[in-house]
Amino acid sequence: MKTLNCRDAGFDCNAQIKAETEEAILTQAAEHAYSIHGVTVTPELAEGLKSLIHDE
Repeated sequence: MKTLNCRDAGFDCNAQIKAETEEAILTQAAEHAYSIHGVTVTPELAEGLKSLIHDE
């Protein structure tokens, strides 16, 4: 299982995204970023988020 903490991406948010693959994490993160924070995840931002994903 892989995880991404929204707070690690610089937001004041306690959301934690969990999924089996990096791609699934990035998809969920993009949906969360847009719906909750009004941020569109660009390819450059997605690349940066990859470094924040860690295995449990």
